Formats: sequence, structure tokens, C-alpha cells
Amino acid sequence: MNIVYPKDYSSASIQRLLDAADSDVLFLGDPRVNIEPGPRMLARMAQVMRETGAGLVYSDGLGHPRIDYQRGSIRDTFDFGPVVAVSVPAARQSGIDGAWKWGGLYDLRLRISEKHAIVRIPEPLYNASMLDARPTGQKQFDYVDSRNRDYQIEMERVATAHLKRIGAWLEPHFEKVPAAAETFPAKASVVIPVRNRERTILDAVRSALDQSPDFAFNVIVVDNHSTDRTTEILRSISDSRLKHLVPERRDLGIGGCWNEAIYSKDCGQYAIQLDSDDLYPNDSVLRRMVAELEAGPYAMLIGSYTMADFSLKEIPPGLIDHREWTRENGRNNALRVNGLGAPRAFNTAVLRRIGFPNISYGEDYAVALRISRDYEIARIYDSVYLCRRWEGNSDSALPLEVANRYDSYKDWLRTIEIQARMRP
Repeated sequence: MNIVYPKDYSSASIQRLLDAADSDVLFLGDPRVNIEPGPRMLARMAQVMRETGAGLVYSDGLGHPRIDYQRGSIRDTFDFGPVVAVSVPAARQSGIDGAWKWGGLYDLRLRISEKHAIVRIPEPLYNASMLDARPTGQKQFDYVDSRNRDYQIEMERVATAHLKRIGAWLEPHFEKVPAAAETFPAKASVVIPVRNRERTILDAVRSALDQSPDFAFNVIVVDNHSTDRTTEILRSISDSRLKHLVPERRDLGIGGCWNEAIYSKDCGQYAIQLDSDDLYPNDSVLRRMVAELEAGPYAMLIGSYTMADFSLKEIPPGLIDHREWTRENGRNNALRVNGLGAPRAFNTAVLRRIGFPNISYGEDYAVALRISRDYEIARIYDSVYLCRRWEGNSDSALPLEVANRYDSYKDWLRTIEIQARMRP
């Protein structure tokens, strides 16, 4: 048994390898990576495949554990590592689309997963060089890089076909946003969860308070028991529109802090996101976002933002506008990508029926997926937000263990959402 290195991942190349296979197991290696097989690597992968009836098998690498595959692991960026074992009978049974320029292996993997298990071996079967050594804070924006647009369109088409085959694809028919039954103290609230951001919180709050809409609004800062000067700074701001909330609980993540805000007596009819690192670039953002929400009316709106360094100088990739989103297929493509963008704004009445999971990564993605199942999400494609990237960002350089936990959680969110969409 040998590892085959395809020259590319087009449908034609993958099909040629399957046609030429003279065994029941085909081992595919990434040609960009130097793989040092451990003892019996190929035999172990073949053994697991034959004993489990799996359609595809992958494993941990030395010093590089991976995560288990779920139904929601449909993103094309799922980390299988540089060597996988493919069941030739399962692959031939599943078939492969002959039209993909880049997505041949992605298409095959999704087709295999529809009828066969995809199994991870939690054993370090090889040592390999790292394919992409960039920090997580840089990698996470690759899928919105305009230079990758044609590739991303093809990946979306592959994923959409998969969702249609398994009955999880949704047509662009949306429920009407219900009128709110409750009354609100203001038209809108800017919500800022914060913990230990003494260097940025004042800029964030000032950019919110400096908004000049023609309606009443407030700024709800949920101070999650900061231990630096954040609390002192917030208490020094003498503006009645600022609502400084300190939760009684000490076990809240960012999602839990959002719940403190949206279920409070101070929350307005619309809840508008502002992270404690970031700020609005001008005084018209709040007015524009509320106008867009009401124009639908929409249950949720997502804007676009500009990446900036700590001094607010623009840095690559610049504008993040998520133009991969379309009214016709955005709610389906949301199951392929790891985020829907920012800043986010919500109809509070709808949001209160859903609530945020009490976590600090993926809480916004969970809510957006759930809303997209029923309601249309509006978009603004020009920048209404400055997103600071600095060493204090929680996702700037995640350890592998943390990155794996986050990816596994988002795959789980997609699993739950796909199962919900498949229900009659």
C-alpha cells in the first residue's frame, strides 16, 4: 500500500485516482506537506476502515491532535491532516461530480459522508510539517478574501448540492417578523459585553454615545467583573444613557453577558452589537442600522467592517463585507463558513425568544444560524465598524487545543442546525 499525491483536487484528478486504484483502500497525501509515517501507519488506517466500514479515515499527527467528524463538519476547511484513507468501494458507490475545478475531493468527502461514517483515529500515526503556520487571527479571514472569490463560489456550490441531497437546504422563503408584544424604554440599545479592556473600553463607549439618531437610545455595558481599571473607567462616565450592568453571576461567557443585556428592563426594541475592542467610525451608524432593520422589517442585520490596528490604521485584508452572502442562498452557505460577519443588530423581541448560549466563542454564530432558519437576514456591504486587531484579541493566536475546541463547537452547532432543517 502506498500514498498517492494528487496533482490537484479537481474532480477529474480524483476520478482518475479512483479509476486506477487496485486496492479497496486509497491513501491520499497532501503534496505540499512532508509526511513521515509512523510504524504501521497505512496498515492501521486500513484496519480501522475495514473493521468499521468507514468511507474515509484520518488520524492525529505527532503533536497535532484533531477533532472528530460530525454531520455539521461540512466546511471545506475541516482539518483531516495531510493523509487520509478513502474506501474505494464507498467512493465509487458515492460517485463524484465531474465539473469541479478545486472541489473534487470536497465533493467526494461530502458524498461519502451521506452513506458512510467518517472516522478519526485518535492516535498520532505520522509526523508532518505544518501546512499553514500563520496565527489563527490571520487565517480566519481567508474565506472572505476577494482573491479567493471564484474558489469560494465553487465551494458554496458543492456544499449546497450536499444540503439538497440530505434534505437540509432551505428555499428563500422567509417568515414575517412578528410585531413586538412588549413595550421598550428606547428604540435601540448598543450592547457592549466587557471584561478587562481598560485600554479600549472608553473609545468604544464614546463612539456609541456619540451616535446622533433621531430616536431615543442607550448603551448597555455588561461589565463581567473586570479586575483592571475597566469598572473605574465606566463609573467615571456621567451620561444617563449609559447603563452599566455588573452581573450577579460570575460564570458568564460573552453569550451570558448578552442575555443580561437583552432581558434587562433597559434594552431597547433593537439590540446593536459593539465589541469592547472596537468602535463605530461615525455618528450615523446606529441610525442607519435601525433604518435597515425597520425597512424589512428584519429580525437581524449584519453590516461590514474594516480591519484596523490599535491606532485605527487600516490593515489587511481591509474591508470584510461577506459578499458571499446572497438572499437566495445565504442561509444555506452559512452552514459552510465559520461566521456571518459584524456588526450584528437584532430585533429584541425575536432575540429574546432564542437567547444566547452562555459561551465566549461562537455565541453569535449560534444565534445567527437559528434566526436564518426562519427569517431573512439583511446586509450592509459598506463599512460601518472599525474592528481592532491587537494582541489583546481573544482569537489573535489560539493554542491548538483551544482552536480545536472552538472548531468542534461550531461543527456541533451546524450539526444541530442541519438536523433541525431536515425535520419535516
